[in-house]
Amino acid sequence: MSEQGTGALKSIGSVTSTATDQAFEILYNAVVSLELPPGTKVSEIEVAKQLGVSRQPIRDAFFRLSKLGFLLMRPQRATLISKISEEAVLRAAFVRTALEVECGREAAVRAAPADLADLDLLIAQQEKAVAAGALWDFHDLDDQFHRRICAMAGQEHAWAVIQEQKGHMDRVRFLSLSFGKQDAVTGHRAIASALANRDPVQVEAEIRAHLGQIRAILAKIRDAQQSYFDDAED
Repeated sequence: MSEQGTGALKSIGSVTSTATDQAFEILYNAVVSLELPPGTKVSEIEVAKQLGVSRQPIRDAFFRLSKLGFLLMRPQRATLISKISEEAVLRAAFVRTALEVECGREAAVRAAPADLADLDLLIAQQEKAVAAGALWDFHDLDDQFHRRICAMAGQEHAWAVIQEQKGHMDRVRFLSLSFGKQDAVTGHRAIASALANRDPVQVEAEIRAHLGQIRAILAKIRDAQQSYFDDAED
C-alpha cells in the first residue's frame, strides 16, 4: 500500500466558489490524475494546511469524495484514496455509453455547421496536446468534446449526470494516456465524421466503439498496475 502523503496540492485562491467546492475540485483532480494514487494516506489536517483553509471544508470535501467511492474513511484508522474498482469502472461506462449514444443520435439530427466546426477545432487542439505530451490538457479537451455533443443534442444536463459517474473511468483513462491518446483522437474523428454525415446509426456505432475501448484499456492497466486495484494485496 502506498505510504505517500498529499505532496504539494495547490492552495485555494479567492474565487467565487466555496472553499468546500474548491477543495473538492482540487482533491478530485488529484485523485483522477493519479497525483494522489490509490492507497495513498490523506489527512484533514495536512490537506487543510496545504490548501490554507480550516478543517471543515476539507471534512466536507472528504465526505463528498467518499460518497463517490474515492476515499476510504474508517473510524480510528487512516483515510485512504480508494483503489480502483473494476466493477465501478464498468458500471460508470454502462451509464455513460447509454447517455452519450442517445445524445449522439440526437446531435446527428440537430447539429449546425458551427457545432461541427467546434468539434473539428477541439480535435485539432487534442492533436496539439498529444504532440506536446500535455496529458491534463488532453484529458480536459477530451471532456470538452463529449460535453459539446451533449450540448448539440440540447441535453447538456446529461453531461452533468455523466460527470457524476465517470470519475472511476477517468482514473483508468488518465493512466491510459501514456499509450492511448492517439486512439482517442481517432475515435473522436470518426464520431465527428458520422455527425457531419448526419447518420445517427453510424454515430451510435462510433460512440459505442470509442467508449467500449475501456474494457481493453482496463485489462492493460490492471496488468501494469495491479497494486492500484481493489483486490490487490495490501
